[in-house]
Amino acid sequence: MALKQKIRIGDLLVKNGVITEAQLQQALTKQKASGQRLGKMLISLGYVGEDQFLEFLSEQLNIPFVDLRRYRFDLDVVQRLTETHARRFRAIVLSEKKGELLVGMADPTDIYAFDALERMLQQPVQQAVVRESELLNTLDLVYRRTDEIAGFAEELDDELTEGQFDLASLTPAADDSDAPVVKLLQSLFMDAVQVRASDIHIEPDETVLRIRQRIDGVLQEQIVKERRIAPALVLRLKLLAGLDISEKRLPQDGRFSLKVKDRRVDVRLSTMPIEYGESVVMRLLDQTDGATDLDNVGMSPAMLERFRKLIHMPHGLILVTGPTGSGKTTTLYGALQELNEVGKKIITVEDPVEYRLSRINQVQINPKIGLDFARVLRSALRQDPDILLVGEIRDQDTAEIALRAAMTGHMVLSTLHTNDAVSSAMRLIDMGAESFLAATAIRAVLAQRLVRRLCDNCATDYLPNQRELSWIGHVMGNEMRAEADISLMHPSGCHRCNNTGYRGRIGVFELLVLNDEMADALRRADSSAFVKHARASKGYRPLVVSAMMEAFEGVTSLEEVYRVAEQIDESGDWVLDEHRSDELLAAADSEP
Repeated sequence: MALKQKIRIGDLLVKNGVITEAQLQQALTKQKASGQRLGKMLISLGYVGEDQFLEFLSEQLNIPFVDLRRYRFDLDVVQRLTETHARRFRAIVLSEKKGELLVGMADPTDIYAFDALERMLQQPVQQAVVRESELLNTLDLVYRRTDEIAGFAEELDDELTEGQFDLASLTPAADDSDAPVVKLLQSLFMDAVQVRASDIHIEPDETVLRIRQRIDGVLQEQIVKERRIAPALVLRLKLLAGLDISEKRLPQDGRFSLKVKDRRVDVRLSTMPIEYGESVVMRLLDQTDGATDLDNVGMSPAMLERFRKLIHMPHGLILVTGPTGSGKTTTLYGALQELNEVGKKIITVEDPVEYRLSRINQVQINPKIGLDFARVLRSALRQDPDILLVGEIRDQDTAEIALRAAMTGHMVLSTLHTNDAVSSAMRLIDMGAESFLAATAIRAVLAQRLVRRLCDNCATDYLPNQRELSWIGHVMGNEMRAEADISLMHPSGCHRCNNTGYRGRIGVFELLVLNDEMADALRRADSSAFVKHARASKGYRPLVVSAMMEAFEGVTSLEEVYRVAEQIDESGDWVLDEHRSDELLAAADSEP
């Protein structure tokens, strides 16, 4: 439908009994004050639901209502409209058929926007109505900045003469917002925030520059052929982080903050000399929403209740374990937020401090001046704390100080790099800590991993084959469901997940609460007895089983469960290879 006159949607809503005349007049009054569209004002006032309003528009204008969450886009068609105009007119090109473009609009009654779109697209336009919130999210996903990054890289390359660059042009100044290096970095950070990247890697190679982003734990790469711009990028980033720009032979660490798309992002920067220049890795920490609370980390309700009871105990050591990037810090910050009360003194010793928390005394260690974990911990204990967070137990000194603090009336939270909860307590003894200290002080160990969430827009049903069913049965043991009850989902790929099939991550957990039998085994440093009692303890559920339960719920895929099994397995019992599958199948066939 081509609109030729303005639709008085308010009058139509009243005429059809959707709203009253009084509600319309009140909405019009508030609309004049706020400048919002009438439809949005009616929805915000609660006079009409968003879907009800959009379906009414669809019916009155005789145009389709398109659910963007389920729509499969042709990116070449989408690009017919520039991102600037798409955001300005709240519109997106959906498809082309017989020379006519289908354009989704948040406000299809806006005849001025409609006329402008027809002029810009230079083709007949058929309208569709879409939810505005979904439209804005979709625009972030479909308008990636890869071409823009490549263009700014080429522009910067043109400014540089072979083998050198103008230092003055790269130094931060008030009037340099149009400098190519600034525009390139702005585009790079905006793209990273749009796709929720946790890290940006800048890696000069022999002939190209690799820019990689870690999204949901997996690196995605863009190749920039203008390799010689790498020193200019590194220099500018060093200046932003306050690092020594003349030092290229040694690694350096720094941090800076920036605002991207109304979000405040802390950037932790690390440089390292490599064969073809300096590699830069930037960890992006979105400070806008603060740290994640415990309700959102992914624990099951039963486990979350047990964990909450543990962290509210007056003293003891609680360990959170897992490899780098498994979400340990997120869980601990969630615990701190819950414990952060006026009546409690909390001190953290971290390397580095990731999120700033009010009322909590956070200490950044600095080994270069002798400010290490052990030294800060000794001083922290003289500050009359109720709760201590130790960023990581790395050596015997730190382990013993943390354990003694836990024995003398303090609640101590810390992390440890081990594969699972069962091996963590013995790891402290292997470090040199006294076994009686570990047995007395440790209250619980929480092991965790992050698995990728299936994209809810494109996940498809999946029926496991017989080999996979045998492996699932082996892993789940007594918790195995009947085959008829096993419902799994499989990644497919769409615009919302950048064709990966996954969008976001969730934690899977293994909580081990020490009992008398385990404490006695620790006191004797008897690892085999400790493992036996741990696996038989009440409420204990291995990491792989927790991951498999998420797969049964359709949250993640069997491939992600298998990845968790590979990460923690040492005996080979949980690894799904052909040899192991044949053994399991043979065992299943031999059962009566």
